[in-house]
Amino acid sequence: MKQTHILVTNDDGIHAEGIQRLCQALYESAENYRLSIIAPERERSAIGHAITMHKPLRVLEVSFLHNPALKGWSVNGTPSDCVKLAVEAILEDKPDLVISGINRGSNLGTDVLYSGTVSAAVEGLLLGIPSVAVSLTGSGDSHSFDYAARYLCTIIPKLLEGGIESSTLVNINIPGDVESIKGARVTSLGTRRYKNAFEKRVDPRGMHYYWLAGELVEDDPEEENSDTRMVREGYISVTPVHFQLTDTSAIPLLEKLIK
Repeated sequence: MKQTHILVTNDDGIHAEGIQRLCQALYESAENYRLSIIAPERERSAIGHAITMHKPLRVLEVSFLHNPALKGWSVNGTPSDCVKLAVEAILEDKPDLVISGINRGSNLGTDVLYSGTVSAAVEGLLLGIPSVAVSLTGSGDSHSFDYAARYLCTIIPKLLEGGIESSTLVNINIPGDVESIKGARVTSLGTRRYKNAFEKRVDPRGMHYYWLAGELVEDDPEEENSDTRMVREGYISVTPVHFQLTDTSAIPLLEKLIK
């Protein structure tokens, strides 16, 4: 039986609990998986789809804390760097699937535009590989991460057998209170808005600097099938996302305007 080759990455860093427990669950799965684990050497949250162009990328082989049989590579770059470097330089063959996560903290609604977790999965799409991003709301604990990892192990075979398109990213968010989860729902991206509070401070040399601390002020309570609402109500949200950004509805108007 042909092994399914899965590339696993994240934005919390290769030593983060989420990726460690996810890889252990995939390693123990009854499915025939071959894992390639390539992730940032440190946390790179909220970095979006940044890639490294002006310094060298260095790769270091590391062993996982709880299972020496699991080995991976840490990269001194971004989540997107990790996927690009893995597929185009490190791995001998193209993965069948990219999984990014398990992220500590949600990636809901318009947060996907900032998320390093989601951006790593987007890089998979750009390289023609079906991709999944998975996040656990809240700070999480070992039990919650284990639950999320087991859930991934149940849904991954279904996605692969169902023929998920290489142009579709599946964005999964799992409520942190796993004991109260009611089930799973296919959702749409909601809208999250933040009050970007910049606190002005003074450093020891008398120079001013600013510290950003975004405060969530609204999360689309009226959108019935949004990921934000479903997670708030205790459901796992499974959202198909693609990044065809062209606003086709505006094309006729612009054609008239530029003549």
